[in-house]
Amino acid sequence: MRAHWPEYGIEAAGLGLFMVSACVFGTLFEHPASPVVSALPDPLTRRALMGVAMGLTAVLLIYSPWGRRSGAHFNPATTLTFWRLGKVETRDAVGYAIAQALGALAGVLLAAAALGGTLAHPGVRYVATVPGPGGTAVAFAAEVAIAFILMSVVLRVSNDAALARCTGLAAGALVAVYITLEAPVSGMSLNPARTLASTVPAGTWDTFWIYLVAPPLGMVAAAEVYVRRRGARAVYCAKLHHGAGPCVFRCRWDELGAMPVPAPDGGEHVSEAQTR
Repeated sequence: MRAHWPEYGIEAAGLGLFMVSACVFGTLFEHPASPVVSALPDPLTRRALMGVAMGLTAVLLIYSPWGRRSGAHFNPATTLTFWRLGKVETRDAVGYAIAQALGALAGVLLAAAALGGTLAHPGVRYVATVPGPGGTAVAFAAEVAIAFILMSVVLRVSNDAALARCTGLAAGALVAVYITLEAPVSGMSLNPARTLASTVPAGTWDTFWIYLVAPPLGMVAAAEVYVRRRGARAVYCAKLHHGAGPCVFRCRWDELGAMPVPAPDGGEHVSEAQTR
């Protein structure tokens, strides 16, 4: 595990930055004293802007040098799913999950220190994910469904040589759509560590179980469906974006017919298969 501490640190820092972004934009778009709330009274419009902001945050993290090194899971449910698929060693799965939880919590606490009482305001409430008017059963079902769809898309796109470079864009687009349309139903978590980080200061423990159980359940179910349709060997790696650099997973990227992967800046990163 010591050899993989850089990847654990990246997962912690990545999810921490995601949570800082969520807290900042959540305060900007939901605090009643924010000028954005006054200028845009329609909640759907504000959620759409929040979705774009968080979707872009996810895309930037996935395609960053950090994301390309760690695989850009930033989510224990994602790591658990790739562990179930045999792509992640048990010790790394544990290291990733612990790092993600600690990083997310650190991100919220850092944002709370910077934003002060505005983040704790009931309108923002540390961007906690809580069930909507439909209640816990509806929220649970919604979290399972959005997690299932997200992982289905990730597996389908990331394991296609022609589409793999678009995995981060697809994931970011789904995050944006989910925040815009699904957030009123379940709060749109997808991520046990993300919800834990907000739950600790917000105290919303009564519904935390939903976000601890539903996202992993949905993602693992999507993996099971994918494997039954395409076979276990149709999963080549656990990275969301396979750029150059070391890979800590049980990687068969070269069998996918890896090619130079275009970077967001227009350059090329040599695939790891070509560096071995």
